[in-house]
Amino acid sequence: MTDIPALRAAIAGLIGFAASQEQVLLAAAPQGEEGGPSCWAAVPLIAHNTEFRRQQVQRLRAIRSGQAPPDFAEVDHRSPDLYAELKAQPADAVGRDSWRVSGELIEELGSASQADLLDPSRHPWLRGRQLWLQLIVRGFWHPAGHLGGYYLIHGQAARAVTLAEQAALAAAVLGAPDPARGMASYNLACAQAGAGLLEEAAATVTEAVALNPDVRANAARDSDLATVRDRGLLAALLAN
Repeated sequence: MTDIPALRAAIAGLIGFAASQEQVLLAAAPQGEEGGPSCWAAVPLIAHNTEFRRQQVQRLRAIRSGQAPPDFAEVDHRSPDLYAELKAQPADAVGRDSWRVSGELIEELGSASQADLLDPSRHPWLRGRQLWLQLIVRGFWHPAGHLGGYYLIHGQAARAVTLAEQAALAAAVLGAPDPARGMASYNLACAQAGAGLLEEAAATVTEAVALNPDVRANAARDSDLATVRDRGLLAALLAN
């Protein structure tokens, strides 16, 4: 039997961790930072993260009202139009929205039933995935991964690794289920690879796959781990 109160607490803690790290980035990012579709600035990146959480809030509200949620189009992260739209949002509004929507997501999490969280067959749009894990993907894994990517592409590799280490530790301390901890470890491996810590990245990927076998497919294709694969450090893992 899954401990639902503990699961809710772990998810809420991970959502809060990602949101707090967004505030840290906003406070430290240069004012008027331009960026672009291939090198995102802090404001549009966090606006994008918030939009993903907002979509999850809409899904939970639809469940609560007995309706099917809308379909959301796949995002092209290199779209100039998308980047311009997100960049046009004022930084202070983006900061407030990050907190507000994170709070809304945690609130809706508290209203979701145990059956909805655990049984993917209740909602065909979940496509066989459990709702609780989708909440972690949208509220924690996705934003934390983007934050780490920001630090890497802006020459702050050590900061990216530290953030990912803190995220993995938070998942462990909060008692998050193994699939969520595997996602956190996977983000850490990507940060380590970006920092040139290839042996460490290979070991962390192995740990991530042990916790969450689904990330093996990511490890086989993710550009963040290309150097690790090219060195043959994942050959045995990916051959299994």
